[in-house]
Parts: sequence; structure tokens; C-alpha cells
Amino acid sequence: MKKERKSIVATGHEAVSWAAEVILREGGNAFDAAVSGGFAGAIAEQTLTSLGGGGFLLAREKNGKATFFDFFVDTPGLGLKRRADNIHFFPVTIEFGGSKQDFNIGAGSVAVPGTLKGLLHVHERLGRLPLNVVLEPAIQLARGHELNEFQATFLAMLRPIMTMSERGRRLYAPEGRYLARGDTLKMPELADFLASLPEERDKNFYQGDIAEKTAREIQEQGGLLTLDDLSAYRVIERKPLDAHYRGYTLLTSPPPSFGGPLIALSLDILDKMPPPEKWGSPEHLLRILKLMQEIDSMRASGILDGEQIQAFKDGMGADNMADKIRMFSRGTTHISISDSMGNIASMTCSNGEGSGCFVPGTGIMLNNMMGEDDLHPDGFHASPPGMRVGSMMSPSALLFEDEVRLVLGSGGSKRIRSAMTQVITHFVDFNEALQKIIDSPRIHWDGSVLQVEPGFGETALAALREKAPVNLWEEINVYFGGVHSVIPGITGAGDPRRGGSTVETL
Repeated sequence: MKKERKSIVATGHEAVSWAAEVILREGGNAFDAAVSGGFAGAIAEQTLTSLGGGGFLLAREKNGKATFFDFFVDTPGLGLKRRADNIHFFPVTIEFGGSKQDFNIGAGSVAVPGTLKGLLHVHERLGRLPLNVVLEPAIQLARGHELNEFQATFLAMLRPIMTMSERGRRLYAPEGRYLARGDTLKMPELADFLASLPEERDKNFYQGDIAEKTAREIQEQGGLLTLDDLSAYRVIERKPLDAHYRGYTLLTSPPPSFGGPLIALSLDILDKMPPPEKWGSPEHLLRILKLMQEIDSMRASGILDGEQIQAFKDGMGADNMADKIRMFSRGTTHISISDSMGNIASMTCSNGEGSGCFVPGTGIMLNNMMGEDDLHPDGFHASPPGMRVGSMMSPSALLFEDEVRLVLGSGGSKRIRSAMTQVITHFVDFNEALQKIIDSPRIHWDGSVLQVEPGFGETALAALREKAPVNLWEEINVYFGGVHSVIPGITGAGDPRRGGSTVETL
């Protein structure tokens, strides 16, 4: 008698895992569960994702068909007769504990949002349950849920953004006191908006009264978002990018995004060398460090967008980098789901850090993707309106002999590619338990200093210090990503750096 295959969910919040589990128990598939989790995340992980942000979903159906749903943001400004004289656009510095990163917020940082349309599109294409059922967990959360320690910490980090506007202060500092761990966050406008979606779908948000009010307010505040931007926005279905590593195939984000091509390039380079004998050894860490430095140098030379990176990989660039390595000896959240039917969904969504600006009457904060420097290598506001913005986000699936062995993805801005590459190579090369792999310390080259989590041996650290300045962190940190992952039918692993949560159900 064949054993029944179980469904597995790995997310960044127990409430998101709960939402996905509810849908799976109702008879939904992995795509229903991912969509429900996406809506739930917009409430429970409101500092990381939003219906006013953007994202990607890699779907692989039980018949083997794979589709990459691109609902990331577009550059704004279509039909804008006169560009704002003074764009509302200014920097904030976010402290990660062992490092800092600057982001830009304000109305001028708002790109055309895609998450709402993307979730509804995926549900319409691949879901099997009615939309009202899929939305119910998120509606319950929006009526009121308790802030856990992880989200309270993020709220504290992003306080200047969350309270920039009167709308934000009403949500996050009711009665004048900023919310903290254990407090109840209530989002009644968002609950009502979600309840309207089964009938309205996304029409009002992208074409109707809400769209008109949003565009008008953003322009009045010094932004570039227009009604034409919103009405023209479309979800794009793409063919996933294939990457290969030691007999495995990685399905990941294709151009114009650059996260997937960078991971593919990294794996291609490492594939040209035998695996290190031991994880965490000087040989292993020095190889990863040099890889990061070479890719950083490549990008500094002007190879910036996804198409350029792919062309570089397909030429002699990967061989040359491998030779050099031999000689050397953002607010973002992810959901991984495999269901009992053999479908998998890998979805990464982000609101950046949030712009501080809200969609009127909905409680939805808009993104600040026009203010993320790693998404705009040619400079802020340099691209023409209507272009799909590239991203580091890379929801992925790792296959061996056409069977999905690992579903994964990560948040973490510039650290996504390094976190993903380290987890994939650890999984393939060292044959260790998934949770151990996810929990293991990581490194990241930030362009001038090697950021290192605690847990590596002294011999390996000494070897690294001979080759680069090292900043050794006191504890594992959200800075180094959040790789929530699933081995279909076997187990899941949530990343403790980003509130990892897993559930299993038959």
C-alpha cells in the first residue's frame, strides 16, 4: 500500500504557515495555499511584504509544467505631463546590528505595485478553491492579531517609515503609543478591502476609484505614480531560468531580474571545481569569499542587468572566474510549499522597507522600490516609465532527474544571492539535514568587508582574515537572509533569522 504523501509549508511567520495549512486542509493545492499565505503575510509580516509591493512565484505543477509568474514592480510615470519639480525622496539608515544599510523612502520611491494583481492572477490560473475561502485567514488576521517578537523588532527598526504619515501613525501608534511585542495590530480597512475582492477582484485598485485617489495623492506628495501606470500593469508569465550544478537543475528567476542569473553564474563557476572535503573549512570559505569578490568586480565593470549576466555566463566568463578562484585558494519574505498531489510553489514577495505612503482607504502601504540602490544600477529614476524593474529575489526549485528535491527562496536584499548559493551548495555537496543547513552560519562580501556569522572554526576565520577585512557578528542575523525551504514529501525548514515557521499536513 502506497504511503500518502504529506503537504509541507515553510514560511517566515507562524500565522502565514497557519493560513497555508488551513487552505491545504480545506482541499486546496500548493498554489491556493501560497496565495492565501501571500495575503496573510501582507498582514502578519507587514514590515516585509505588502499588497502594494511586488513579487515572483515559481510554480511547478504535478505534471512537470513550470511557470515563473513575474508580478514585480514597474517604473512609474506613464502619461505624466510634467515631472515633479521636487521629488519626495529621502534616505533612511537601517541598523542590522553588525551593519547598516541606507534606503530611500517617500512618494518618489513608489513603483507601480504588482503583488495584489499577481496573487489574484496565480489563483485564477492554478487555484482550485473559491477566492473567498482563500482570503478568509488573512481577513481574520486583519481584524486583529498579536505581534510576535520578530515582527515587533522589525517595526522598531522601521519606525520612521511606519509612522511617516498620519495613516501610519493611526495603524502603528494608536492612542500615541507605538506598538510592541504582544500588542494587537488591527487593520480594519484592509480587512474590509480583502472582503471586497471576490466581487471586485483588482479592478478598483488598478482602474477605479482607489486607483484614481492613489495616483492623485502620490503625485500631490511629490511622486511619479499615475493612473496610466496602474491601469497598464500586467502580470508576466515567463519560462524559468535553468541552472545546473553537479547533476542537479535549478529552476529560478529569469531576466530581466538579476538574482537568478547571479545564482546561476555562481553555481556554474563552482561546478567547474570539485566539492570541498569539509563544510566550513578554510578551503570552502575562501572559495566562497573569492566567488563573491569576483562577482562584485564583474558588476562593478558594468555587467549589471539579467541579460548581461546571462550572456557573461554563457561566454567564457565563468571559466575565467573559476580559474581565478582556484588560484585564490529587503524587506522581503518567502514561502515554500509542496502539496500531497505533487505540486510545488516557491514565492518571494517584498515591499522593500515601505515608502511610508498608503493606498487611501485600504491600510496598504506602498513600496519604496524606486529607492533601492541595488535595483537601479544606472541610478535612481534613470529608467523610462513602464519598465519591469529587476530584482535579487529568486524563488527556486532544485531538481534531480526531473524530481523536485528542494523548494527554496530568501529575503535579504543584496544578500539573497549569497544566502541562496550557500544553501544550495551545502545541500548538494555535504549531505546534511535540511534544518542544519538552514541554521548554519553564512558569510557575505559587502564590497569592502566580509560579514561573517558566528559558528565557524578559528582556523577558517584566520584564513579569511588573511585575505579580507572580517566583521564577525555576535549572533545569526536577519541581515544574512531568510531561506525558508521544503524537501517535498519529507520535511521543511524555516530560517530562524526571519521568524521561520513550518507545518506539515496530510
